[in-house]
Amino acid sequence: MYFRIKRTGPYAYLQLVHSLRRGGRVQQQVLATLGRVETLQASGQLDRLMRSGVRFCEKLQVLDAHAAGQIDPIAIRSIGPDLVFGRLWQDLGLPRILADLLRPRRFAFDVERAVYLTVLHRLFVSGSDRAAERWRETYRIPGTEALELHHLYRAMAWLGEPLEDEESIPGSPRCTKDRIEEALFAQDRDLFSGVDMVFFDTTSIYFEGEGGQTLGQRGKSKDARPDLKQMVVGIAMDANGKPLCCEMWPGNTADAKTLLPVVERMRRRFRIREVGVIADRGMISAASIAAMEACEPPVRYILGARMRAQKEVRDTVLAAETPWLEVYPERTRTKDPSPLKVRELHVDGRRYIVCLNEEQRRKDEHDRQAITDHLREQLKRGAKSLIGNAGYRRYVKTTPGSAFELDEEKMKQEAALDGLWVLRTNLEDEPEIIARSYKMLWMVEDLIRTAKSILETRPIYHKCDETIRGHVFCSFLALTLKVELERRMRAAEVRWEWAEVVRGLNLLQEAAVTLQGKRYVLRSALFGDAHQAFQAAHVAIPPTLRETGSRESVVPEA
Repeated sequence: MYFRIKRTGPYAYLQLVHSLRRGGRVQQQVLATLGRVETLQASGQLDRLMRSGVRFCEKLQVLDAHAAGQIDPIAIRSIGPDLVFGRLWQDLGLPRILADLLRPRRFAFDVERAVYLTVLHRLFVSGSDRAAERWRETYRIPGTEALELHHLYRAMAWLGEPLEDEESIPGSPRCTKDRIEEALFAQDRDLFSGVDMVFFDTTSIYFEGEGGQTLGQRGKSKDARPDLKQMVVGIAMDANGKPLCCEMWPGNTADAKTLLPVVERMRRRFRIREVGVIADRGMISAASIAAMEACEPPVRYILGARMRAQKEVRDTVLAAETPWLEVYPERTRTKDPSPLKVRELHVDGRRYIVCLNEEQRRKDEHDRQAITDHLREQLKRGAKSLIGNAGYRRYVKTTPGSAFELDEEKMKQEAALDGLWVLRTNLEDEPEIIARSYKMLWMVEDLIRTAKSILETRPIYHKCDETIRGHVFCSFLALTLKVELERRMRAAEVRWEWAEVVRGLNLLQEAAVTLQGKRYVLRSALFGDAHQAFQAAHVAIPPTLRETGSRESVVPEA
């Protein structure tokens, strides 16, 4: 049965109608004509009729009472984060992996839940483990109700503790977190799978305190905080964009010294004979390249070259005038790939690929011209304070008498590098394949930025190497969940913004209420891109209202 409007001339009448099937056809039978709609509404009769009928519909009665403000919720919890990422956590097999590793231990608390709570916190709010303990109070995260702060600290220490009686691996001690990474890799591996290319990049993360017994050291800071101790963190990713592992070194470790240890660790840990490495110009050094080529079999690599610092690249490779090969033409639509030209050069057996992006070349030229125009104006006024700006200082030189003036020769040298980058490789693939592969390095660079900004891995307050490693590894697991959800959303061909996914899942809440001795759970509406996240994770959206015969763990009392 349902209500319908029947119009007769200028008047609209409200009817109660019943549908029935007669002779294979569906017909409507009018059970009652209640009167003119405007009269029923104006007199309040329609409201009284609806409210009278609600008495016989328990769920509608709850919704009506809630809308009228006649009931107060017992507890309100955000449920979106756990519903989506809890499913991904299960699908990736992390509960099973952690349970297998924890079997020989006898912890008095649920370590898997402690790790999961920390990882989920990194995805939505981040901050310290102390903040995670407070944060979970307003979220529905089953199994974490009894956890205390010291449990989170002990879980971090377990993840980062060195393993005894195991073969040493170059670079850093082998820890529990290594076994988890290897198990994640092994469960997707078959006889024919492997790692052909590994994208690798590093960053520095500073400490507010001493930074553990060995990790916290002063070095070249990428955060412009040379006054603080730091550590170096590297992230490796396969060609499909899946994070493979994270590595950690003391803060005074040079980037170029991390590359070969990572390659050796990858071979041993993941049992792969051949591995190729793609890394940026900070990783390249003559010693590291020689060591990779001396391996058996040799390590395949695509490395960014330092165009200004390396004499061979600056004076020989860039000076060559071999013809360009166009890979991608100038863009006609915004979704087209960036324009790309390449050319190849061999110097004493060393293979270089020079790449040019005309779009980037024009931007570099425009940006440099804006800087130099502003510099000329300021130097006429004697504005020596501008020399403290690194972007300006590179175009300025001193003259006899300590005066400053524009370095015309330097500007000419910089103009010759507009839109260019140079790669060194020992692969035999076509130059355009080499260039496209290197451009994919942005994935791991984006992952690093995500780890430092969205997940706010820094600053770290832990005082022991073990807990620091565990803290960083939880950020790695959070990144793994994020990458998995984004992979599924791309496969589902839905549009999303990560900030809207987080906002929408955070706003999805359940409220427990009681009415006439019965308990009900109300769900809020979906906002942002939460619906896309549920769709991609294959998670059913909870009903708007459901009755619970007894208190549930889903929405515990505050």
